[in-house]
Amino acid sequence: METITDFENYSFSTKIALISFAIGTLLFGCYFIAPEKDNLLILGLCYVLFAALVNGIVLLYLLYQFLILTEERTETSIRILLLLANIPIAFLYFFTIINTAKHYSLY
Repeated sequence: METITDFENYSFSTKIALISFAIGTLLFGCYFIAPEKDNLLILGLCYVLFAALVNGIVLLYLLYQFLILTEERTETSIRILLLLANIPIAFLYFFTIINTAKHYSLY
């Protein structure tokens, strides 16, 4: 159970980044399992918009911390990079789904 206690010790921004990644990956996996793909695409789009808003607000807060707390810039930089790491993953998921949708004539 060390993983659960480790997660509790993470910063808020790290938790947001990990939860966003986990939910996005879950929706991505469900897309290939679910027979009703249209509803899942709409749910996924809504999730991406919501996650972009939440992650954007957290990013603005981290940038504020980066500018104000000069002694913690290294740690804040790592948090920013972790948060931004979800962007290329989301693009990878998006392009995979678009190419799969073309194959299944859902596009």
